[in-house]
Amino acid sequence: MPSWTITPEDPRSPDVVGLLQRHLDFARSVTPPEDVHALDLDGLAGPDITFVSLREEGRLLGIGAIKTLDPRHVELKSIHTAEEARGNGVGRAIVEHLIGLARDRGAHRVSLETGSMEEFAPSRSLYSRVGFVECGPFAEYVPSRNSTYMTMELH
Repeated sequence: MPSWTITPEDPRSPDVVGLLQRHLDFARSVTPPEDVHALDLDGLAGPDITFVSLREEGRLLGIGAIKTLDPRHVELKSIHTAEEARGNGVGRAIVEHLIGLARDRGAHRVSLETGSMEEFAPSRSLYSRVGFVECGPFAEYVPSRNSTYMTMELH
């Protein structure tokens, strides 16, 4: 078992800013501008966001957040694994941690939006493996051929 720690983090921490920028650069490189829904630094520092990092011996390996949509519904945001840590379960650990936070806060539903393009296939696969199913747009989202919407009911 890896010696990972997942803790709340300020998205403005210097190493986090770098990983977040890589996340945004990736999203913007493969997604039309009108369909990039990744939050920027200010968005991730908002009062309705809980932002976490996953570290191993202080080294940043991944980030993620949940956004409260209403008391019973949260959205996963900005899940990103450092390139050198991919394929080792970092993304899954972050997603499962955030689902646990949502459950602890009394949420009944966790949803997300991700790209529908081939570049996002690993993300969609991860979300399916932990129990998310495709759904229609939620919250402020609208139908788009560039987006895949997924949800999970918590019991």
